[in-house]
Amino acid sequence: MGNFHEILKICRKRLHVSQEIVAVNCKIAYSTYRRYETGDREPSLSTLCAFADYFGVTLDQLAGRAPLPEEE
Repeated sequence: MGNFHEILKICRKRLHVSQEIVAVNCKIAYSTYRRYETGDREPSLSTLCAFADYFGVTLDQLAGRAPLPEEE
């Protein structure tokens, strides 16, 4: 699979939402989320859990240890 930041971007694009929308829904700063997607920063476990819940994926899927679910 890919790197975390690439998977994060794929998940966001599948939902057709902006980085700012994800940041607001996951209760983090937009600039922080942007750095996660570029690979300049790594999130905490609680933020990873928020991403997994928001995108409807597992932590293993976000980490690239399991394939993402097929697009509907």
